[in-house]
Order: sequence, then C-alpha cells, then structure tokens
Amino acid sequence: MLERQGYAVTRSRSPGRFDDEALLVLTPTAWTDADALAEIVEQRRYVGPTLVILPKWFTMRLPATAKGAKKGWVRLIAASAPGFAKDLEGALAMTPGIARLAGAAPDWEGLGLAGSLPDRTQVLGLENGPWASLVRDSTGRDLVAYADDHGCYPVLDAAAGFDPPDQDNCEPSKWNVTVAFEPDLFNNYGMADRQRAMLAAKVVDLAREGQDLPVVFDLTLAGLSGQRNLLTLAFAPPFLAATLCLLLALLVVAWRAFGRFGPPMAEARAIAFGKAHLAANSAGVLRRSGRVHLLGAPYAAMVARRLAATLGLRSADRQAIDAALARRAPDAPAFSPLAARLEAARGPSETLRAAHALHALERTVRS
Repeated sequence: MLERQGYAVTRSRSPGRFDDEALLVLTPTAWTDADALAEIVEQRRYVGPTLVILPKWFTMRLPATAKGAKKGWVRLIAASAPGFAKDLEGALAMTPGIARLAGAAPDWEGLGLAGSLPDRTQVLGLENGPWASLVRDSTGRDLVAYADDHGCYPVLDAAAGFDPPDQDNCEPSKWNVTVAFEPDLFNNYGMADRQRAMLAAKVVDLAREGQDLPVVFDLTLAGLSGQRNLLTLAFAPPFLAATLCLLLALLVVAWRAFGRFGPPMAEARAIAFGKAHLAANSAGVLRRSGRVHLLGAPYAAMVARRLAATLGLRSADRQAIDAALARRAPDAPAFSPLAARLEAARGPSETLRAAHALHALERTVRS
C-alpha cells in the first residue's frame, strides 16, 4: 500500500539496516527478547525514527485440505499481550493488556479518523506507561502512541493535540519511537477496512516527522533474516571484481602449467653422492665452525706417512724424511719447515697456503 502511495519501501533481512536513516518498522514476535528489542530501538534514537508493531495473535497454519484455504492462510487461536513487554524499561516501559469493548461507540478514534476493529473482544491496548497518545479505543486506552521521552517531536505533538515544548526543554536530535499496541490496525486482518488502512498510512507518515525518509520493514525479528555465506558474498559487489581477477589468475597459471616447455627440473639433493662431495661437505662444516686451524697437525702427519712410504722409510721421522728428500730431490724444499709452518698457521688463508706447499712437495716426490 505504501509503495502504491509513492513511498520508498524496502524489506530488510539484515541487521545492518538498523543504522539506516529511515523509518524502521519492527514487527517482533511473542518470543522476541526484550533486551534485543530495546537495544535496537536505543541505537536508533539519533539515527532515525522507529515504529514498533506489537504482536497479539497466536495462529496455526490452515491445512491444504481446508475448504477455501489459500497458501499462507492461518487460523486465529487466541490473543495475548506479548510477554517481553513487562521487561522493557525506561522510555519503553509499558503495560499492555487484552480487553473487551462494549457499547455502540467507535472502537477506535484518533488523527481525525474513527472506526471499528475486526474483533472487539480481543483488543490490545496500553494500560500504563510514559506514552503520548495518538489513537485510543472506546475505553480510553492507547492503541497507538509515541514515547514521551523529552524529545522534540513537533509534528507528533500537533497530531496528539499537545503544545510543542520549547527547544531548550527537549532534545532536537532525538528521533521518535512510535508503538502500535493494537496490531489489528496494521495487519492484513485489520487493513481489510478502508478506515483502518488510512489510519495505518497516516501513522507511518507522522512517524517520519514530516521528513522525506524511506521506509524499511525489518524481517529479522520475525525470523526471516538472510545470512550470506562466503560463496555468495564472493560473487556480489564489491567483492565480485576481486573474485574475477583471482579466477583469471588461476586460468593463466593452469595454461602455463599445461603449456610448459621442457621436462620439470628435479630438485637437487641436499648432500650429493661421491667421495669428492663428501669431502666438500665435511670441509664446509669445518669452515663454518671456524676450526680450520686444527687440521694443520693431522694433515702434516698424514703427508709425513705418505712421504715415508714413497721414499721407502720405516718410520715417518721428519729428519729421516728431510735426509731422503735431499738425496732424491736436491732442489725440493725440506719437509720439516713446511710441516712446522702448517702446524703454526691460524687463519684459513695461512693454513691453506701451508697445506698447498706440503701437497706440492708430495707431488714433486711422486713425480
């Protein structure tokens, strides 16, 4: 109906719409938590107006075999005031109750309209609470009212017949909270009547306080929230662009994998096979440990034994090796000074040069 009248109307399945600057219409169920409802209303006090339509009817779905039943039709079982109402406090404190109307007077009256209710025996109205009345029943109970919480609501005050308070005595930045205690003025059961439909539209317009605000009907409190999973979120803006880029990158990687040039390169072993590689690995360990100078004496002793075997000596005595070298290779340097130089070396470079000198002497003797 509001859409036909030109209002911008949306239905929200996300709690994120609670922060919109719009008229938020809340339709809690009989099992709604009072703290959750109060938190929603409180966080909107400086964001936008809120219209709360209380629940009343307990229903059951009509079976498909019921005569004349259509999809979604229900049967009314009983009516009761919502249990969460007694737990609301502060500006939302209320004591609604069910009553039976009697007499021939109009069942409800307010905002320049009057009319009947679909069921006069089960009327939910406000018994007590800090509320400013907009619509009353024939017994004087409030059916629609807004919170009297020291806010500046000149449009609502004029509709209720009150003199607007001074700006110094109210909060101009606070938005109103309007409550429809009698849901039969707004539900399908009640809006079958033209007068009640006109009243519902007028209440919506007044709740917007004369501002051109959109109307958001919340569905989360009725259990119809839509939880978006990661898969659907990935294909929705603004994440769609990133998802497409990722898919394109995967396509390029797959194409390069299938169109690879040449065989795959095998990963090299951490420790290669062979004596030379084993010696190189051992040397690398010694070089990293900083203990190269400790190799001098053992290497000199090893060269002495090999020279003694080459020269035909019984023992690796250094003086005997020097004498044998003087006879066999007069131009070669003596072994003892070279061995002493290697044993006295400390740095890696000095040790390496002394070892090369001994190795050269050994090659000279063998040649």
